[in-house]
Amino acid sequence: MPTYDYKCKACGQIFEHFHSMKDDPIKDCLLCGKKGEVDRMISNGSGIIFKGTGFYVTDYKKGGSGESSGSAASSSPASE
Repeated sequence: MPTYDYKCKACGQIFEHFHSMKDDPIKDCLLCGKKGEVDRMISNGSGIIFKGTGFYVTDYKKGGSGESSGSAASSSPASE
């Protein structure tokens, strides 16, 4: 479930609220209590979160191509 950002028109405070995408946006300010004074803000989204012990080049190795990481250097044109 995502976290949404809201801004109250009455008090000007920005706050977050965690709820389902299927739920209606909240209308009342959680900080000052004003009814119907809240607008949901457009957010940039969240970044990628990497969890685990680490990610390595060998984790996503292409299979069956027969190319190694050194072949790109040998195929480059020689400088004169």
